[in-house]
Amino acid sequence: MGYLSDIENQITGLREQLKSHELYKSLENLEDIKIFTENHVFAVWDFMSLLKVLQMHLTTVEQPWFPCENPKLTRFINEIVLDEESDININGEVQSHFEMYLDAMQQINANCKKINEFRNYIEKENKSVFESLQAIELNKDVKDFVQFTFKIIQTQKPHLIAAVFTFGREDLIPDMFINILENTTITSTDKLVYYLKRHIELDGDEHGPLSLQMVQELCGNDGKKWEEVSSVVKIALQKRINLWNAINTKIQNEKAILTLN
Repeated sequence: MGYLSDIENQITGLREQLKSHELYKSLENLEDIKIFTENHVFAVWDFMSLLKVLQMHLTTVEQPWFPCENPKLTRFINEIVLDEESDININGEVQSHFEMYLDAMQQINANCKKINEFRNYIEKENKSVFESLQAIELNKDVKDFVQFTFKIIQTQKPHLIAAVFTFGREDLIPDMFINILENTTITSTDKLVYYLKRHIELDGDEHGPLSLQMVQELCGNDGKKWEEVSSVVKIALQKRINLWNAINTKIQNEKAILTLN
């Protein structure tokens, strides 16, 4: 059995937990979706940092320019950046997926205050990601999810960053987003539906399979690297489960309050 297949077998249980998570069934109305987006938006945002750090490692972004050692990985990561940072939105305009998500939130009147406050601390007050997370009122598991992402980035190990990017995001997202769409019947969220469907299309057909190849290329036959990958991937998936648990609990608590009223 190859290293990649071995890891996929090891994380089957965690993936199944995510595929069958109760959160999807909780998304019954617009208020539920608002709560979901207000928390999930932080995962949408930090995904781009994983991607851009990989681009820094796998392409030449300095002067003078020289060809990269692995042009296959260079092309792959540049293709994903093109789609994620400058895709075509529902109106036919060029826009990043993060900006599409914010537009979808605004369409349903979700509260963007926390994500905007977070960005303000980083962009205008020069705070670190970790300082900015502590400065805002946010669920512990949402903060923990983003902190883990940036701790992985700080390792400066491309194989670990690629592993979290692949198994914790690209290879995972289609199943999660399909479940959200199948359980949600809201018709006034066309921008969010477009965002979800776009990711299912890109990650399922293109990005997911190529991401697996990227991890394979970066680890090769180095058993130590594969051991490290196995370890961080399991943590990444558990962080996602914790995030889903936290959002689901928030939704259920709000439903209980409404019932009492």
